[in-house]
Amino acid sequence: MDEAPKPPVEELDVGLEVYYTDVLPIGGKLKKEPEDFIVNEISDKPPEKRGGEYTIARVTVRNWETNRLIKLLSQKLGISKRRIGFAGTKDKRAITSQLMSFKCPIDDVLSISLKDVKIEDAYQSNRELTIGDLYGNDFRITIRDITLSKNETQQRADNVIQTLLKIGGAPNFFGIQRFGSIRPITHLIGRNILRRDFEQAVMTYIAYPLPYESQAAREARERLERERDFTEALDYYPKMYSFERTMIHYLSRKPGDWTGALEQVPDNLKMMFIHAYQSYLFNRILSERIRRGIPLNEPQVGDLIIPLNKKNLPDHYRYISVTSSNLNEMVEVVKRGLGFVSGIIMGRDAVFAGGEMGEIERKITSSEGIERSDYDLPEVRGLSSKGIRRELISPLFDLKWRVNELLPGDVTLELVFTLYKGDYATSFVRELIKGGLLDY
Repeated sequence: MDEAPKPPVEELDVGLEVYYTDVLPIGGKLKKEPEDFIVNEISDKPPEKRGGEYTIARVTVRNWETNRLIKLLSQKLGISKRRIGFAGTKDKRAITSQLMSFKCPIDDVLSISLKDVKIEDAYQSNRELTIGDLYGNDFRITIRDITLSKNETQQRADNVIQTLLKIGGAPNFFGIQRFGSIRPITHLIGRNILRRDFEQAVMTYIAYPLPYESQAAREARERLERERDFTEALDYYPKMYSFERTMIHYLSRKPGDWTGALEQVPDNLKMMFIHAYQSYLFNRILSERIRRGIPLNEPQVGDLIIPLNKKNLPDHYRYISVTSSNLNEMVEVVKRGLGFVSGIIMGRDAVFAGGEMGEIERKITSSEGIERSDYDLPEVRGLSSKGIRRELISPLFDLKWRVNELLPGDVTLELVFTLYKGDYATSFVRELIKGGLLDY
């Protein structure tokens, strides 16, 4: 009998060390076209206020990276990037729709014309949008290039999905795009920042070539890594890599000012370096719990349970310690979907679980040689992190799936579902495809 494949090496490098399901995958590819990955943000909508200082609008884009979109929008409007707010960073190779706030007149926003960008439903408010101002995301996903028959695809998809539904959802891994879909290196940058090796952090971002990039990008990074001539690099470094070029331009004027170079990238991208490293540790911890066969949906003594808040979202800043005296109660809370078994997101105030989960968390985080106090980062503005807890399972709300064969041999799987904010659709799809980096 065929065995389910093991994760590829590039996933191991970001802590995705196991699959939860050990059943055979359907294979195929995600995001072959942007239309195969449609995301509609469920926003925490700012209240309307006529004459308010912010314009709120729904922005729908095709194949746009969020930070580059914000940069171009700020140029079109003649305002700082800091005057544009949004609740969550979206996938690039996708069609995504989300609310954004603009600290400028409503007519200016509606006058913007950009390819594959639609701005509509604008109104005024006194509240801007900030990271986290959303409830979740609706997804409509199509997996293509499946080489199985329709019947075999249906059987395997059912096996994977039913296995996950029995535990209440998918393992809540941070998906590969958290680390960079083509260059999964953001966690390496974060690790170097926390180790105060700011030079290596910057050079990893602007150099450090990887095989999945274009030849031009690889050659530019290799040359910069070899020569370290930042002035010369401005002549040959690809124009499309604007954030890297911003760093390079800064270093051409102020060589050796590595923390200053880090300050040149947008705040949310800069913070992503730290978040990616925290995500890498979480992935390793979750992988180890699965590897040891400890249930994700059944509390153990020592586990920390995060309850739902008033908005019916997991409260990552509160927790209930599972003891022998409240174990049955906590089992019922999790069973009813009112709370979740959690794992640590490391930070200066992060709280470790007890029991076997705590042993896993301490072992993996200490293996990196980075302490909680290292997450206090006065050297670079805005990079300190307190740490939180994160649920181990991502519930799949309103899940529907259908196998299609519109032409002989052209089998696809369509998925429609909703996730909590911060959860990754690709962590669910990964269990179905069980493929390589370029399959997502």
